[in-house]
Parts: sequence; structure tokens; C-alpha cells
Amino acid sequence: MKIFLSGKLIGSLCILLLIAILFGCSQEPVMWKIKSEQQVISDYIASNPDQFSEFGKLLENAGLTSLMSVRGPYTLFLPNNDAMNAYYKENGVNSLEELDNNFKKTLAYNHLVANEIMTGDIGLGTLRDTNAIGDFLVTEFRGSDIIINKQSKIIKRNIQVANGYIHQIDKVIDPVKLSIYDKLATDPSYSIFVAGLKCTGLKDTLQVISFPFGKKNARTRYTVLAVPDTIFNRYGIKIIDDLIARYTASPDSITFIKNGFYRYMEYHCLGGTYYLSGFDSETKLYPVLSNDNNVSITVDTDYKLNYDAVNKSYTAFNITYSNVPAKNGAIHSIKDLLPVFQPKASIIVFETTNYIDVMQGDYFGKYYMKWFDGQNTFAKIKWKGDFMQYYYKNHDTGDILNWDCLNMNGFWECEITTPKIMKGQYKMSGNLLTDSDYIVYVDGMQTALIKGTDPEKTTSWGEFSWESTKEHKIKVVNTSWGTLFWDTVIFTPIK
Repeated sequence: MKIFLSGKLIGSLCILLLIAILFGCSQEPVMWKIKSEQQVISDYIASNPDQFSEFGKLLENAGLTSLMSVRGPYTLFLPNNDAMNAYYKENGVNSLEELDNNFKKTLAYNHLVANEIMTGDIGLGTLRDTNAIGDFLVTEFRGSDIIINKQSKIIKRNIQVANGYIHQIDKVIDPVKLSIYDKLATDPSYSIFVAGLKCTGLKDTLQVISFPFGKKNARTRYTVLAVPDTIFNRYGIKIIDDLIARYTASPDSITFIKNGFYRYMEYHCLGGTYYLSGFDSETKLYPVLSNDNNVSITVDTDYKLNYDAVNKSYTAFNITYSNVPAKNGAIHSIKDLLPVFQPKASIIVFETTNYIDVMQGDYFGKYYMKWFDGQNTFAKIKWKGDFMQYYYKNHDTGDILNWDCLNMNGFWECEITTPKIMKGQYKMSGNLLTDSDYIVYVDGMQTALIKGTDPEKTTSWGEFSWESTKEHKIKVVNTSWGTLFWDTVIFTPIK
């Protein structure tokens, strides 16, 4: 018996078969995955919960999820869940919830930099920008690996997101808490050097992390060139008394700045924070805390302290044990005693914006700011005129250093007090752009009349022979209405 199926029936069976294929199978639907560069940081973390849910909870607890959703640009060093769980264990807690709430915010911010940094931008020293709590993240290499703060390895690089870059790391970056002195004091290999800092009183300075300044606290920044016990032992110095006896015959006055031992210890303490990447690729002088002397550092085939070009001698850094971060600066280990030495004068380029009361402003390095009180706004910048402006960004002012300078319009006079300049003979010039003629005064004496058409930088403001290391007052006054963009003062030694 033959069975004949009508066309309608065959059509119906085909439709039922198609429905069975489409809906009866257990095959997962194909989903479009958003590429990382189309996601903001918070989206990237949320879309990878199996890897980053713990850090995601940290951002949420710290109230930073919304911040990671805005334009940026940011760079985030992102630990995975394994790294976060290991961090809990190291700190004696079982989960994120057991950490202090204030510390959670610090921990999250410690991994964030408010700029785009790819691994190709990373060198030996530190990142070019501080992180979101104002600390420098130290960078170095172990083979082809990049290590952050001597503990965290970047295991996945340059993950591009819509508001910056992410670098996945294998360990949580623990916030640096200790001052330079306290960090050194935890390392027994520097026991004699630490004792020297303590008995001279330099310990008290190096323990200061911040101090009240105006309406907020200002951060301190130091660099210590630390001598390990093994170096002292090589010279027969076994205890602190041996070191004191080597540099002074007056052990009862070692807290006074003119004492030879005080001078020796202070010579290893620089004002300002300099990681290895912060030393210029040329010979430059770096002032000690009192600004009464300088350490010369030359960077070429090595990092060279007080390089002697005649006999090719210098004190070297022990790179492996240098670049150590502290809350208020950097620690470098050196390979010799580094006795007090007055290096030859070298070119000094001083930025007119490089004052602590300027640098503490939220505007510094970011945007313009204008002031009208020329005598009371800043300690070492005084002016007369309608206003003075912090000018930021290299738009139309020619070549200015670090994109900022002092700016005035109209009839103006502006005076700065320099840091201590090492004694010697100098030719002075400045990077000052103006469309009017102006007069230069140095320490109250007129030294030059500069035409607005004269070239910046190379036009001499006078030659000087100074017999002592001290500050100097430099004032510029225009002779007709015009603009002022004053970037630097340049001191070039006369040989």
C-alpha cells in the first residue's frame, strides 16, 4: 500500500523539522564579545569575574568603580584573584572584608596612575608619573620581565581599554609605608650608616613624610646614597665610633652642620627624590639637604658619583640594591665611602615654577592659575603688575621646560629668589620670551638691557663671580607694554 503525502503536509513537516533543529538542540547561542579597547576599565574587570572579581570588589568597596568608568586616561596594574587571595593570607586576613576601609581605598589607588603608560614607556627607575596616592612606582627588569616596586611582575602587557591601559600583575603592590630612615633601619646590612643618621640628627629630617603647608600637607622628597656595612668594614670601620673618628676630631659636636662627621653623613642625603631614571644622561649637580654642597652624577656607561675625568675614577651604584622606594624618597646603595667633595661647577637650569608653594597647588602640571597679590602669594616669587599667571601647555610660547612657566601681561616686573647656587664664575642667561625690551637686575644691581628681538637662552644677562654658595635675587622689568613668558634661569660656568 502506497502512502501519498500532499504538498501542504510535506511543507508542514519541513517547518517542524526546522523548528526541531533550531530549538531542540543543546547548542549554545553565539554571543558577540566586546573587545577590550571598547570597554572601560570597570567593564573589563566586570567581564572577567573568574580572574578579577576580587579586585573588582576592592574598587567597589573603595568607591572607585565609577571613576574607572570615566574617560581617564588611566593605567591600572591589575592583580588577579590568586594574587589578591595570596595578599589576604600574607596580611593575616581571610577576605577583603577584613581589611580596614581606609586602607582599601589606599590599596586600590596604589595600583592606579592617572596617565596612559605602555610597557614600552617603562625604563629602569620609576614611572614618569606618580600613582594616585602620590607615590612613585619603581620599575626594573629581570631578564625580559618588568618588575614593579621590586615585587610585582607584569604577566600580561598593554591591555588596551577605552580609558587607558591595563597591565596584569602576579602580586598585589603593597603600599609603601616607611620613611627613608625607617626603611633603612629595617635592613641590618646598613647598621653603621643608620647609626650615623641617628647620632647626627639627620634621622629626624628623613623620618618626616609630610608637613602642614597652607590648607593641606606637603610631601617631603629625599634621596639617600646609603653605604652598607661591608664597604665600611673594608676600611676597618666596624662600629659607628670608628666612622666618627675617621671624619672628625670633635665627636661631641657631630650634630652641628660644620662638623666633619655631620658633613660626611649629610653628603649622602640629597634634597629631592631621584630614582635611577631621574638622573640626567649627562653630568649634573644634585644638592645635599643644606644646599651647601653638591654631588656630581654622570650617566653614560654607568651611574657615576663624582666622576674624575683625569683618572677615570668614580663611586658606583650597586644597581641590584638601589632604586628602593620609601614613602618620602628613594634609597640607593653605593660601592664606596663617597667622602665629601666639592665638584666643579656645572650648568644649572632653574625653572621659575620650581618652588614648593607653587608645586603644591592642584593646578601644577595640569592647568592655568592666576594670582593678583604680588607680595604675599609666594615666598620667593614677587611681582608688580595686573596679575601673574601659572602658564601650562606648550601652545605658542616656543620651547618651554615641562610645559609650564610664569606669565604676565602689560607693564610688569617679576623677581625670583634662586636656590643656593654653588660658588664660582658664571654667565647667566634665561629662557624668557617677550615682545618688549626688559631690564635684568641681579641682587639689586642692573646687569643688562635685553631687546625683545634678542634670542632667548643665549642672550647674556651678565657674568658673575661668586665667592660663596648662596641664594640670588633675579628681577626682570619691562620698559614698554608687553607679555612675559619666563621659563628658566640658566647659569653656565665660565672656565
